[in-house]
Amino acid sequence: MDTTRLLRLGELAFPGFVVGLIAGVVAGGLAGIVGQPAGWALVSMLALGVPLSLLSGGYSLLVAHRKVRIGAFAPAALFWLVGFPLARLTHEVLTHLILTGRPQLPPDLLGFLAYQGILSAGFAIGYLWLHERIAPRWWRKVAPHNPEAAGIYSVYAAYAKQVYEQRQARRQNRSRAATRQR
Repeated sequence: MDTTRLLRLGELAFPGFVVGLIAGVVAGGLAGIVGQPAGWALVSMLALGVPLSLLSGGYSLLVAHRKVRIGAFAPAALFWLVGFPLARLTHEVLTHLILTGRPQLPPDLLGFLAYQGILSAGFAIGYLWLHERIAPRWWRKVAPHNPEAAGIYSVYAAYAKQVYEQRQARRQNRSRAATRQR
């Protein structure tokens, strides 16, 4: 694969990668707020942020290649139903490895994964919200030199126009109904 193609794929994945990093920073910040030493908070930030960033970049690629419908919750929820528990498991194992020198799985692995699967729905909501705000802006920025980014940005623009027109039609219908009732 040539370097131009790799750079373009990196540009497509970048918004998701950033959202994953943000999640890792939040996790590290929360660890610091609850009183963990700064080193532990940094470990938490990296051990969770890196897996989430890699998975999030993959999600951005799925969106950019139109394998996932933009703005839809169900595909994001299904993606994170698998991805979030894997990221959390990686976080647990790496944190234990870095802090104690030996890797260790959680004592109740199935219970741990099930609980993380439940939490994944909440993560998917926040993830999708943030991704939908960052990705289109980034893809618009790189569209002049990245045809794939230009393509997905045009899909976002058409979707935004459709949503705007539907909203305007609803407002007009309500306005007409209110005028008739007077």
